[in-house]
Amino acid sequence: MWKPRPDDKPAASNPAPQPSTPSVSAPVAPRESRPPEPAKTSEPFRADIAAHIGKSVMVKGELSGSEDLYLDGEVQGTIELREHKLIVGPNGRIHANVSAREVVLHGKAEGNITCSERVELKRSCVMTGDIVAQRIVIEDGAFFKGAVDLQRENKVEPRKTVAAAATGTGSIAAPPAISAQTSLLEHK
Repeated sequence: MWKPRPDDKPAASNPAPQPSTPSVSAPVAPRESRPPEPAKTSEPFRADIAAHIGKSVMVKGELSGSEDLYLDGEVQGTIELREHKLIVGPNGRIHANVSAREVVLHGKAEGNITCSERVELKRSCVMTGDIVAQRIVIEDGAFFKGAVDLQRENKVEPRKTVAAAATGTGSIAAPPAISAQTSLLEHK
């Protein structure tokens, strides 16, 4: 049987009555019944992705599509999602050349990535290969071994074409040759 310790205070069996105040009943509005909200996923990188490849799936060959793709499995070969987003989950493993609008990498990748917009390497990723994109984000802790080639969004016309258009001639003039004896600071 339980015995109270001498330093414990005995619990009051009857709490002291509180002074009563007159209670005013306010009209209670009827509660609206709402449909339950969809369960939120604990993984924020899966939001709004149309296609999903689970971690037990392995693809060998060419993978192409016309929608965004979340990949948590393994792909060996090529991945073509020209106008769409590819997210490689934390369990994802790719041994492929990738071509997409945007790539977010959480898992492991070996191969070259070519994007028309951006590549994002998350802290858990391991990437070996070259990246060609307009923008790149590499989080602290990500492993990347390869080369990066940043492309401009609006490519500027070469100087020769602009000079030919300004002169109004159909031929393209060669740029003036600079001799080793002439100073670049001299103005002729």
